[in-house]
Parts: sequence; structure tokens; C-alpha cells
Amino acid sequence: MKVYMLKRLLSLIPVLFVVSIVVFLIIHLTPGDPASVMLGEEATKQQIEELRQKLGLNLPLYQQYFHWIGGVFQGNLGFSFFMKESVTKAIFDHLGPTISLSILAEILAIGIGVPMGILAARRRGSVADQSFMGLSLLGISIPSFLLSLFLMLLFAVSLKWLPVAGYQPLSNGLWNHLQYLIMPAIALGTMKAALIARMTRSSMLEVLNSTFIKTARSKGVKERHVVYKHALRNAFLPILTVIGQTFAGLIAGSAVIETIFNIPGIGQLIINSVLRRDYSVIQGAVLFVTISYVFINLAIDLLYGVIDPRVRLNRK
Repeated sequence: MKVYMLKRLLSLIPVLFVVSIVVFLIIHLTPGDPASVMLGEEATKQQIEELRQKLGLNLPLYQQYFHWIGGVFQGNLGFSFFMKESVTKAIFDHLGPTISLSILAEILAIGIGVPMGILAARRRGSVADQSFMGLSLLGISIPSFLLSLFLMLLFAVSLKWLPVAGYQPLSNGLWNHLQYLIMPAIALGTMKAALIARMTRSSMLEVLNSTFIKTARSKGVKERHVVYKHALRNAFLPILTVIGQTFAGLIAGSAVIETIFNIPGIGQLIINSVLRRDYSVIQGAVLFVTISYVFINLAIDLLYGVIDPRVRLNRK
């Protein structure tokens, strides 16, 4: 297991190297001089030159990269020109809402998607199967921002059960925390639940048609044990892959929902930084999100070896 983990960790080095270069070049791929864009049209040449020296933009490109990546290894992602604080602090100040929203949305997605997929697989071709797959197709098709507006109209405006938008930290109470996250979690989790349901159904159908499942049934094993103990266990790796990818996608792709519901998370931080041309924050936040995505997928990959030793043996 240790050799397997070491090989997976070493395989990340070239990936992270490429990611760091792409993120670093964000500031240089933008049209115009970054310093003049940040200061605006009314800035003088002296102010622009001072900012260029402060940001190190007057150095050769390779020196800028090594200076930036050296700071990254030390936990220094730069300084926000507009927020007047370190990028690292700004990211961690906005991380809590994104994590809470992603976890709640993923719980909803798993709680709906996995049982729906299992039931659809068990009743293949039935009305229930067709209904569930129709609902999953609808869940994949409807945009999350449009579903957000429908939820706002129903639960906040018409029924007045939930606040329209905003955020309360967990320190203010569990219910106060959750009531601001329910609608955005549903908006984000609906599409993820549909993806998980379709993958669960597909993977379960493949296993349920296997010889060992037919043998277990012929020996009189209870259907519940056949489905949940034998079939689901052997069908779980593809399902785990989708679960990991959806959770990573929630952390990386919740910017629109956070903006609609005014949740001060990483997504909203990136959006506001783009509008302000706060390049240091954009670089740091994008790098953080990308690395999070990579390591979540690494964790899922390592879980393969824990759940199924054959995966670990085949990759040695």
C-alpha cells in the first residue's frame, strides 16, 4: 500500500508543475499592462511604474515565476492590492462557506442519487426505472442558476420558509447556518444527484447481470443481501469516482450559485477579484481550487486500493 501511495503522489509532481505555470500566466495573458489595468485609466505613469516594481512585473518572466512559486511553497500567495491583506488570509476567510455548501450539496446528491440508481437498476424497464431516469435527465438538463431562481420564488418569496440570500456562520447556530445553505445546496446537488443516479444504475446493472450474482440468487441468498452486500460492493468503484468528481466540482464550480445567494465563498471571491482585476487573489484562489481538485481526486484514487486490493496490485 505504501508503494502504491508513493507512486500516486509522485505522479502529481508534473501535474502540479503544469498547473502552477498556467496559473502564473493568468496575469500575463490578460490584454494590456496588469499594473495599468489594476490602477485604472486615471493612474499616472509614476503610479503604474511603482506598482509594477511592487508586484515584480519589471523583472524577467522566469524570475517572476520563481519568485512567485517560492512564495507558494512558503504559504505566501501574494498580497491583495484591493483587500489590503494577504491572499492566503483572504482565501481561508472565504473557505468555510464553500466547504459547508459543498458538503451539504454532496450529502443531498449521494442521499438521492445512490438509492434512486439502485432502485432503477433493480426494476430495469419498469415505470419506476423510466421515471427515475427521466428525473435524472431533467436534473442534468436544468441550469443550476435557473433552479436557484425557482427555489427563491417558491421557498423564500411565496412560502417565506427560508431567507432569500445571505450567510450565517456555524458559530451562530446550526439552524441559522443551514437555513441559508438549503436552497443553494439543492440547486447544486440536483445535477450531481442526477449524475450519481445514472452512474449507480449503469454500474449496478452490469454487476447484477454477472454470474456470481446469479449463483448467489440460485443458492437462495436474500435479495437484499444480493443487492447491497454483493452487487453494490462490486459496483462501488465507478460510483465512488463520480462522487469524488462531483465533490471536487462543487468546490471548484460554485461561483455562480454563491453569487446568486450572496454566499461569501471562494467562488464569490474569484468573481469579485476578476471584476476588480485583483490578479494576486485570482492567481492564489485559482491555484488553491485547482490543487484541491487534484488532491480530492488523488484521495479517491487511493481509496480504490483500500476498497479493492486488485486495483493496488494491478498498478504496481
